[in-house]
Amino acid sequence: MSVHGPMPPSAWIFPTLSVLFFAAATALGISFTPTPAGLVFAGLLLVVLFGTVFAAVHHAEVIAERIGEPYGTLLLTLAVTIIEVALIATIMLGEKPVPTLARDTVFAVVMIVCNGLVGICILTGGLRYREQDVQVTGASLYLSVLIVMATITLIMPNYTLTTPGPVYSAVQLGFVSVVTLILYGVFLYTQTVRHRDYFIREVAGQADDGAPTSNRMLALSALLLLISLLAVVLLAKKFSLVIDFATARIGAPPAFAGVLVALLILLPESVAAVAAARKNDLQKSVNLALGSSLATIGLTIPAVAVAAYALGKQLVLGLNDQETVLLGLTFVVSMLTFGTGRTNILFGLVHLVVFAVFVFLVFVP
Repeated sequence: MSVHGPMPPSAWIFPTLSVLFFAAATALGISFTPTPAGLVFAGLLLVVLFGTVFAAVHHAEVIAERIGEPYGTLLLTLAVTIIEVALIATIMLGEKPVPTLARDTVFAVVMIVCNGLVGICILTGGLRYREQDVQVTGASLYLSVLIVMATITLIMPNYTLTTPGPVYSAVQLGFVSVVTLILYGVFLYTQTVRHRDYFIREVAGQADDGAPTSNRMLALSALLLLISLLAVVLLAKKFSLVIDFATARIGAPPAFAGVLVALLILLPESVAAVAAARKNDLQKSVNLALGSSLATIGLTIPAVAVAAYALGKQLVLGLNDQETVLLGLTFVVSMLTFGTGRTNILFGLVHLVVFAVFVFLVFVP
């Protein structure tokens, strides 16, 4: 879908269909069941879901074209992350307590975007352009903040003495939440105001091939983007029943379902990031991938901490030894990948291998 010219029909049809589909399924009490009718429901759900995802990407690109970088990618990242937070909080408010949900979700997002998405983007761009450039300073800022955030939220709980186990005490959790918010807030200020040039790279050959987006089209795209992202999460909750059934049928562990749902929620950013890499704009891909990881930790942990405190529920944050090693390996590889400012297919393959190890260990821990 082109960001120039009139809005393609699919850009508004699928968001509308997704809302109607969710409303009808909820009102009629329809959900997936392992029956022929249930399989038809799952098929329709999948079509509507993926159509809505691509519509969301289109509207994000329209807005990004108008407001410029890095604001465009930041908008998509924050929108998806806020909805992720809402989804996690909704599940936490459910009858069945899931104290490890926030930890598992954050860890899965970091592994998916920093290894899977980054690897695909670098490999795609490398196959097409041999080498691609990124801003070393910008990538270093991303990684420095991400490493600190991930360490104090996912690793340090295992080594504190106030409370036993991989959990923080209420005071510790409050302190970490405040520090995380401050760190993320300062990063956003650095990215959008103080050192905006660190996160932008002019791509040769990219020219404006159409009229600027009108205010009316901008407002409509913003509205449809919000509707699309919200619909993706709402439908993802219904699609999780399909995933649970498939997981049980193939004998996969419960964590596999969480990974698939995380992949689904991250799909809008992933499609946009890969498309940017294909256009030789790897910097935008990096902004989306690493920015998504930062936003997930910077917003999810404090929000879930508040919810857990208000509900009097325990929040398990500490990773196990295996996950800690994978997280550390991811950061080391990322520093080497972006340290020179130039990437090629081998860097992409290395990230994909780490991602493959992560997925494999979900099945065979």
